Amino acid sequence: MTFSQAAKASTTKLVGDAPNNNCYYVKPEGEPKNLGFMVTEGRISRVDVWRDGKITTLKGAKIGDTEARIKSLYPGQIKVTPHKYVQGGHYLTLIPKDRADQNYRVVFETDGKRVTQFRSGKLPEVEFVEGCS
Repeated sequence: MTFSQAAKASTTKLVGDAPNNNCYYVKPEGEPKNLGFMVTEGRISRVDVWRDGKITTLKGAKIGDTEARIKSLYPGQIKVTPHKYVQGGHYLTLIPKDRADQNYRVVFETDGKRVTQFRSGKLPEVEFVEGCS
């Protein structure tokens, strides 16, 4: 979906970084807070959820869940890798089973025990550890 299409479809104004051709973030002006949309090449490429336990995945995964819960919600689909910045932390990457979804991922960041934030989107943007940086 393009940013323009998302802005028209949204019931809330999307605000954020100045648009550019490479990468920038927008988020809802009001609620929900701690939700950001990465825009690359004019299209929304990923959604980031920061510090908000109310937003969940379709299976109910959310910030605050244990690593064990994430693994139990998505058996055989989680790849665990060390966190780049949090000692003892991990990235729990959900790799979809469906062939049609192979270019998408959900990445749960943890402190080694619990989910601290997560993001969902297309490759390669969903794997950018530092967002647009």
